[in-house]
Amino acid sequence: MTFSQDLYEEASDVWEAYHEHPFVKGIGDGTLDREKFEYWLRQDYVYLIDYARSFAFAAGKAKDLEVMQRFAELLDGVLNTEMELHREYAAEFGISREELENVEKSPTCQAYTDFLVRTASSKTLPETVAALLPCFWGFLEIGKRLSEEGDTSEDNPYRDWIEMYSSDEFEELAEWSKGLMNSMGERASEEEKDRLKEVFLTSSRLELEFWDMAYEMEGWEK
Repeated sequence: MTFSQDLYEEASDVWEAYHEHPFVKGIGDGTLDREKFEYWLRQDYVYLIDYARSFAFAAGKAKDLEVMQRFAELLDGVLNTEMELHREYAAEFGISREELENVEKSPTCQAYTDFLVRTASSKTLPETVAALLPCFWGFLEIGKRLSEEGDTSEDNPYRDWIEMYSSDEFEELAEWSKGLMNSMGERASEEEKDRLKEVFLTSSRLELEFWDMAYEMEGWEK
């Protein structure tokens, strides 16, 4: 069993809850309330900014040149490609760039991005990879299952979302991340492995909270 499989086993209940979540199921069958999806688009946009910032810290910590280059590519890809695609996709739902740029993070989004940036800036590179991995890998798992079991017809307004996260390109990214985690896990002590499992589980739980946040359209009480 690889180390990434060990991590998955640690968080398997949380990951299975992704697939059963009403937000995810609503994307899969096309019944998700449009307002909830638009809320997710806005929050995911501001999430991506700190996600990219985490890649910058990871690149700075990497000792292996190829790993540094890959994280630099990911940083560039998020800032200059993915976020532009996100803006174009949001525009299809009537959300302007100005709206996206002025989104206030929800409590859950703030907690998740704070966790990622704090881990990436102050912890080890393996811990940073463990924190980032649930987003890559989790979205691929969701996308793949929805592409097999969901409604991928033109009648589903979220078909493009399913196609994006089940694509070969996204799978390649997730597999690279898992491979990097595996190689780091092989060199880690038992104490280090326990820390990585804790970080991975926390990040996985925050991923699930992000779905809750979007479905409930969470906001600050005051």
